[in-house]
Amino acid sequence: MARVELRNVRKYYGKEQVPAVDGVDLTIGEGEFVVLLGPSGCGKSTTLRMIAGLEALTGGELWFDERLVNSDPPDRRNVGMVFQNYALYPHMTVEQNLSFGLKAARVPKADIRRRVAEVTELLGLDDYLRRRPKELSGGQRQRVALGRALMRRPAVFLMDEPLSNLDANLREQMRIELARLHAELGITTVYVTHDQGEALTLADRVVVMEGGRIRQCGVPAEVYGQPADTFVAGFIGSPGMNLWTASWHEDGGSVWLGERALRLPRSFLPVLDELGPSVTVGIRPEHLGLSRPGADVEVTCRVELLEQLGSHAQLHGEVALSQRAAARLVARLDVAVEVTRGEELVLTAPSGSVHLFEADSGRRVDVPRRLPAGALV
Repeated sequence: MARVELRNVRKYYGKEQVPAVDGVDLTIGEGEFVVLLGPSGCGKSTTLRMIAGLEALTGGELWFDERLVNSDPPDRRNVGMVFQNYALYPHMTVEQNLSFGLKAARVPKADIRRRVAEVTELLGLDDYLRRRPKELSGGQRQRVALGRALMRRPAVFLMDEPLSNLDANLREQMRIELARLHAELGITTVYVTHDQGEALTLADRVVVMEGGRIRQCGVPAEVYGQPADTFVAGFIGSPGMNLWTASWHEDGGSVWLGERALRLPRSFLPVLDELGPSVTVGIRPEHLGLSRPGADVEVTCRVELLEQLGSHAQLHGEVALSQRAAARLVARLDVAVEVTRGEELVLTAPSGSVHLFEADSGRRVDVPRRLPAGALV
């Protein structure tokens, strides 16, 4: 196992020096499972390929433990990499695919046989050693790709969208397999995906990237529950957080966003005063519900669509922030709810579920939380 450290790592392409990765600072602890998450083109795969040695750095430093590896070729970095398309040799059997790299490195045959036995037992591939890739299912091919990377006994395990070619059921099964493997082997792992389910279930820490930069790095619960900015808030979650930007005013003992589209409790006033005349308010779909008596957060919307998704219903609506501007709303509701298109509906949410962001920068700001009765101030 190794500690991986990226210090102001940059990668630019072409004569115009277009940035793909633009100043990434990240330390991945020994034995840690870190997931790079973000939309297409955010720089996550390029970052992984620089760690592997498949892409040269334009600038910055890359360290494995106490060794600077900027100039080291891939075979000197002791990394194992699993690609999106498996990259198996179609003319070779599973056993030959597993052993090929060690044979090329002139590892003794007895050691190769021992390692093949260890890996096939670990991944449940004993019955497939004589088969070729075309005779395997997608999940079995992925196991072979994992096994080939593990044959090297790598200090760092790198995976680039390894489950993207599998169907939903297989992806779920392989997520469980990957979690089990990491728990058993403890290899430092860097995993690239655009799938939030994979990121939030597998990662010790999630690194959210956008535009070649890190927007937030933290444990899954922190990234989901305390997004650093509006990009992370809108990207994380399925669907993402509802975000409404408008001016606010105080009236009738409450705080209102826009023209009485959203009501907030007065406890938010000190923070809103500091933010200025406009603010971005965020609430996740699962925290919105049908009107509850005594709720101190209310959102008024016009119903556009109700999707019945089996376990829940997903309501799509519009929130009128002004006479000219409206914003989308998504709420996750009980399957028994009945609404009609065009209906005006009042939804409520707990005050603790509200997130505030600066209207201009999108940066998160702390929200006051209501103290329990009798608490000391």
